[in-house]
Amino acid sequence: MAAKRILLVEGKDDEHVFKAIFGQHNLAQLDEIKEHGGYTSLIEALPLRLLESDVHALGVVCDADTNLLNRWDSIRNGLEKAGYNIPPKPDANGLVVAPPKDTLLPKFGIWIMPDNQIPGILEQFLELLVPPGDKLFVYTEKCLVNLPKEIRLFREVDIPKAKIHTWLAWQEEPGKPLGQSITRKVLRADSPSCQKVVDWIKRLYFDGE
Repeated sequence: MAAKRILLVEGKDDEHVFKAIFGQHNLAQLDEIKEHGGYTSLIEALPLRLLESDVHALGVVCDADTNLLNRWDSIRNGLEKAGYNIPPKPDANGLVVAPPKDTLLPKFGIWIMPDNQIPGILEQFLELLVPPGDKLFVYTEKCLVNLPKEIRLFREVDIPKAKIHTWLAWQEEPGKPLGQSITRKVLRADSPSCQKVVDWIKRLYFDGE
C-alpha cells in the first residue's frame, strides 16, 4: 500500500477551498483532507496523526487569528517534542520539514492563513483571490466601512468573513460557497497568492514526482 498524504484543516470551508484548489491546478487528490471543527480539535488530534503508520506527508492548515506567533508556537512546541526541527518563525512560503532521523514520522508541513506573515483567517486569503481591481469588491468594502456600528450585528474580527460573503452574494450566481466560487473561477486560483499555496502543496506532497 502506498504511503498516505494527509491534510488537516480547521473547518468545512477550508476543506472545500483546498479541494477546489487541487482541482483547479490538476493536482492529484490526497488520501484525506480532514476538517476538525476548529483549531483546538485539530491541535489535539495532531500527536496521534503523526504516529499513524504508512503516512508519507502530513500537512496542517490553520488560521493565524489575532496572534500569528502564538499560533505558530502552539504548533511548534508539540512538533519539537516529537523530534522535528521547527524554526522560531513561520516561513513566508509555507513550512515543509523532513521527518526526524531514525523515526517513522512523516514529512510535515504548515500553512498559516492568510499568508504565514500576518494575523488573519481563511477569508483574508480568499480576498487575495479576488480579481485585481474588481469594482464590485471595492464597493463591498465601502459598504462595510460605512455600515453604522449600531446596526452591525457581527463582531469586528468577523469583518473579513462579511466582506467576502457579501461580495459573493452580489455575483451573477449569488451566494455560491467558497469552494464552488473557486471552481467557477469567481475567486481566481491562478492568482500569485494561490500559486504560493500550490507551490507549498507540491513541495510537501509531490516533491520528486
